[in-house]
Amino acid sequence: MSFGETPITIIGNLTADPELKFTASGQALARFTVASTPRTFDRENNQWKDGTSTFFRCAAWRTLAEHVADSLTKGSRVVLSGRIRQHDWQTPEGENRSMLAVEVDEIGASLRFTTVQINGRRTNGAGLSGDDPWATASAATGSDAEPPF
Repeated sequence: MSFGETPITIIGNLTADPELKFTASGQALARFTVASTPRTFDRENNQWKDGTSTFFRCAAWRTLAEHVADSLTKGSRVVLSGRIRQHDWQTPEGENRSMLAVEVDEIGASLRFTTVQINGRRTNGAGLSGDDPWATASAATGSDAEPPF
């Protein structure tokens, strides 16, 4: 993250399946919207009440985009972190427009109300080494030996 960027963490639900597209240069881009709705407990009525939802337009790039499209669907509850970006453009009629969107750095399923099964293997993304200390023979056999670090 660069100096001056606005970080954000959002917990909410996808409003639709992510849209996966590829740029002209072949970069994967997943776009989706997350609705975050605060809940408060009304002691007078002894029930939970939903507040006003806030909708966040989100974008994930490259391998993360593909993983989002393969893993998440409408209604998925997620926890994500990213950066708020402002996008400015002009309509064909010459009107100036602007919108805020979240560029997603990390995203995962929320385990608060459900369980998930992790499938697949760790990939060599940017900044990750291929050496996984938890994937040693002792870890795979359930040995109590400490990992090698």
